[in-house]
Formats: sequence, structure tokens, C-alpha cells
Amino acid sequence: MNSTKRSASKLVLMTCGMFCFGFALVPIYDVFCDITGLNGKISGPTFTSYDQAIEIREVQITFVTSNNNKMPWSFKSASPQMRVKTGEDYLMNFTFKNTTDKPMIAQAIPSVSPGRGARYFHKTECFCFEQQFLKAGESITVPVKFIIDPELPKNIASLALGYTLFDVTEEFANLQALN
Repeated sequence: MNSTKRSASKLVLMTCGMFCFGFALVPIYDVFCDITGLNGKISGPTFTSYDQAIEIREVQITFVTSNNNKMPWSFKSASPQMRVKTGEDYLMNFTFKNTTDKPMIAQAIPSVSPGRGARYFHKTECFCFEQQFLKAGESITVPVKFIIDPELPKNIASLALGYTLFDVTEEFANLQALN
């Protein structure tokens, strides 16, 4: 009987430990993404006043758009790339087109490559902050405003801003049904 109680106690402790670990995963993931730049976690200042001693230089920015395999929309940037100066505001337009015969909701998930450069890419306005609702056949052009931090390491001469577009129509409908 004593070994049964001990086993039950261990199982309860393991269950509590797994439950706590599940809650700790979100902040651990956020810290990991902040450190590595994984999954395009972009943070940091969004202002343009920098110390004059910092060298301003040109950087190549490449814009990459892709759709999740279940997303039928057309999605592209106005230009595949641009040269920018660090510390200055820039804007790039992106166009979405719902190519289906039904209304849909999309969410764009950003990422920056190389990962170590993500912390120097500051978006001040982005369509990725909200979901995009389009009626059948409708299209929309939306901007991304950004600044490249002048403290970007010298060994990073180019950055890629990528977006993957996901269909979230069903998830949105399920959320509305719960409310």
C-alpha cells in the first residue's frame, strides 16, 4: 500500500509539473525568439532619432511573400527588393487578392532573415498586426512602414522580410461561435 501511495504522489507531481511547464512555454518561446530572431520576432525602438556618431549606410531589403498551402489568395509586394539607408523611414506596399468565390479572412505572419538581423528591423506600421477580410474577388493594397536600425552589424549587408499568408476564416468563425 505504501508503494501505491508513493506512485500516486509521483504521478500527481509529474502532472502538476507538466501543467506548469505548459504555461511556462509561451514566455520561454518569446525569450528564445527575441534572442535568436526566430519566427520574425521584431522588437525594439521605432523612432528615427539616432546618435549622429552612428554611421548611416545602405542595406538591401528583399521582400518575400508566400501562401500557406491551403491559402488560395494572390499576395505580393510592389517590388521584390529595395535599397534603404539605415535610420530612415521607408514604405513598401503589399497587395492581397481573394481569388475565390467566397469571403475569407487572412493573417500574415512575418519573419526576418538572417535571424540575428531581426532585432534591427523595426516595423512602425504593418498589415500583419491585424487580419485582412476580403469579399470574393476583392483586392486591397496595404503598406508596411519600417526603419532599419543604424546599429545593424556591419557584417549584415542585406535583410529579407518574409510573410506567409494563412487562411483564418474557419478559426475566426469558431471564435465568433464561442462568443
